[in-house]
Amino acid sequence: MWYLKTKEQALLELKTREQGITQYEATQRLDEYGPNELKKARKLTPLRIFLEQFRSFLIIILIAAVVISLLLGEFIDGMAILVIVMLNAILGFVQEYRAEKTLEALEKMASPTAKVMRNGSIVEVDRREIVPGDIIILEEGDRVVADSLLLQSSSLRIDEAMLTGESLPVDKDVGIIKKQVPISERKNMAFMGTIVTYGRAEALVVATGMNTEMGKIAKMVQEEKAGETPLQHKLQKLGKQLGILVIAIVALLFFVGFYFENYNIVDMFLTSISLAVSEVPEGLPAVVTVTLAIGMRRMVKRNAIVRKLSAVEALGAVTVICSDKTGTLTKDEMTVKRVYTNQRVYDVSGIGYEPEGHISLSGKKVDPATDRHLSMVLKGSRLCNNAVLEKKKRHWSVIGDPTEGALVVLAEKVGFTKKRLEKETPKISEIPFSSERKMMTTIHKNGRGIVTYTKGAPEIVLELCDKILENGKVRRMTKKDREIVSGKIKDMACDALRVLGLGYREMKKTPKVIKFDEIEEDMVFIGLVGMIDPPRIGVKHAIKMCDQAGIRVVMVTGDHQLTAVAVADELNILREGKVITGDELQNMSDEQLNTVIENVNVYARVLPEHKVRILGALKSKGHIVAMTGDGANDAPALKKADIGVAMGIKGTDVSKEASDMILTDDNFATIVNSIEEGRGIYDNIRKFIRFLFSANFDETALITIITLLALPLPLIPIQILWLNLATDGLPALALGIDPKEKDIMKRPPRNPKKGILSGMMFFILAITVVNLISGLSVYFWGYSILGESIDKIRTMVFTTLVMFELFVVFNCKSEKHWVFNRETFNNKWLIIAVVISFGLHLFILYNPLMQVVFKTVPLSLFDWGRVLLLSSWGLLIHPKFFYKEKAFIDGHKKTVLDD
Repeated sequence: MWYLKTKEQALLELKTREQGITQYEATQRLDEYGPNELKKARKLTPLRIFLEQFRSFLIIILIAAVVISLLLGEFIDGMAILVIVMLNAILGFVQEYRAEKTLEALEKMASPTAKVMRNGSIVEVDRREIVPGDIIILEEGDRVVADSLLLQSSSLRIDEAMLTGESLPVDKDVGIIKKQVPISERKNMAFMGTIVTYGRAEALVVATGMNTEMGKIAKMVQEEKAGETPLQHKLQKLGKQLGILVIAIVALLFFVGFYFENYNIVDMFLTSISLAVSEVPEGLPAVVTVTLAIGMRRMVKRNAIVRKLSAVEALGAVTVICSDKTGTLTKDEMTVKRVYTNQRVYDVSGIGYEPEGHISLSGKKVDPATDRHLSMVLKGSRLCNNAVLEKKKRHWSVIGDPTEGALVVLAEKVGFTKKRLEKETPKISEIPFSSERKMMTTIHKNGRGIVTYTKGAPEIVLELCDKILENGKVRRMTKKDREIVSGKIKDMACDALRVLGLGYREMKKTPKVIKFDEIEEDMVFIGLVGMIDPPRIGVKHAIKMCDQAGIRVVMVTGDHQLTAVAVADELNILREGKVITGDELQNMSDEQLNTVIENVNVYARVLPEHKVRILGALKSKGHIVAMTGDGANDAPALKKADIGVAMGIKGTDVSKEASDMILTDDNFATIVNSIEEGRGIYDNIRKFIRFLFSANFDETALITIITLLALPLPLIPIQILWLNLATDGLPALALGIDPKEKDIMKRPPRNPKKGILSGMMFFILAITVVNLISGLSVYFWGYSILGESIDKIRTMVFTTLVMFELFVVFNCKSEKHWVFNRETFNNKWLIIAVVISFGLHLFILYNPLMQVVFKTVPLSLFDWGRVLLLSSWGLLIHPKFFYKEKAFIDGHKKTVLDD
């Protein structure tokens, strides 16, 4: 633990000196310690991504069906199934490969070089060549390249948000820490990946690469095994159950037909295999893949990159979102919201670094040019400042300390530009900020004299002021004045605002020698400014949408409890929930955490390992958890979560690598859009499965009954396969892109414990029975009453089943609404699919060549009348009478699942 050592102890242990090591020593140490870089988890090769598409149990069954078909000489059937399998694999491969390539393009590389002492001189070297024992130079704007112990520092501040979650820069200084403390309190250390926002320092490199704190997090991420998403688990389970059922049914049918009823063994075997292929939903993987792929493309347009197809659906199953605060719920851009001067409290509009907004008093816009007190606050804010506001493309950013950046933006909003102010009062000197003084002063030429502006901790600035500017005049500050100002400081702090005090001093003549120790005395108090990292635009509405959708939002942050509570209150996250700090969490057992986990909505001052514990407790309650974050400290939790959501703009490489999805706009609201897409996708997959099962098992039941009666088979193998591959295929695919229902984000989450077939079995059974009755009716009508030929009977049965499926597909669009409603025909692709399928069937019936292949005969108008009469019965079944609603406690409130 290097932070517990003195600099002399550290230098001795690393066999180095304050002048740095030699280039020869650096080369030797590079061989010993290796390059200073984070090792990437082994990337999936294109071949492996492609082979991963064949892991599904359903796909394995289909491959077996291909092999059997080819061995039996059924080349057309075998190749048809093979084409479906390969198309599914190619679609999945293309989408996942594209996502990985997009991720690589998004990754931001750290600074390529670092300033280091070598051979007694300062040189720039590649960051990969930094070794333990090097002395590095840190200056404003630098990214720290390795974990380092400070040897010398001057007013050093470092932004550690990506490592600790702390939204404000941390003051750093040389010193000895005498007890073990968390990373956020190691003031004498600078950590890899963090950014220097102010000051300068020399530091001793004590750890590089995977031995840094950032490296430890990266290692945790790589060792964490990603689990299956809900859809993956359910489809695997469904595939196994279906495979066992299919094998049992066709084996029994073959045995009964051949042994008891004396059917031809080849005919019976081919029929059994055809039924097996028919019952195995070979279209399911393809439709699921296409549906997810389309969802991915929609999400890219809505600023979300999904790295794996299955993650699209899994997001739609989320019951809890654990969200980091800084940069996710908030902009990670400090913003002045309040100004106090002349016993008045002014409000400031606008958020973030964009210089748009105004100052108002009691709701009325104020012109600072006509208000001396406000003008002085703005001058002091802008002149006592080293931050730079710049615009790159359409994005505003600040170079320097974010607190100073907020003051720059405040001044720029009302036209107090640095160029104008420094032309009037040019800067001649500066007393920099330090962690001991907690303030900063700049000195400016003002005519023949000078004026100084001071900003800093409000209590300290107030203590150094003996005068106050009030009602346009400077007068002596009284005890009551100090009490009033102290009260305003407390008021702002209670609202979780970071408060700065401002003062100034004028000298009519420029002294020959400016004595810094006298400059910050006898100052005039101007006022206070209060700032906060504000919520992102649209986040409050997004959280409201989550509430309507029954999704609980939990804030997990490294920030102070007061700040976290203030933001949570503003966004309506806290409500009646509890707040737990990292220290409290540390002292809890897993059992105690599991007891309170459902009632805690805000976690403050948490460490990376705490986030993993929180996720584990939520998942143990059956929740599907999404974790959002941008820092390296978020990466272990992103990997452990059911869905890890990283930030694309401000996210670290480590967090992106650990995630399932990346938000290219860093906007929490994009998650809600993704949830909507995920829910729609899951709905469409259920629609397809509902149609698939409703349309397939009637064929098996029909052939089984006819076989037991020892009558001619109602369908031949190629007709069975055509029903399955062609007639089912196109409409099912169209169901996969069915428009989302209007109330999709007003439903509670589905019960994650329920299977993908849950709630629809009665509907499937009802449709199957009606379809079976239709098939039997047309068979016996032709066989017993009309005495038609077996080819005619089979053509009639074949056509009736085709038409039944083309009708009933419209009844599978909704679990609530009957087919006779205005949304029945809102999917143009479904209508086109039905028309194409019908046209293909007509081609089979009336084309002479196809009649030979499929053993069909042309049908008359009377025949079509019988077909339409018997095939339209499925439209009479009202879906809502065949679904049950189940109560599900989701930890946020009691909801009713449309399961």
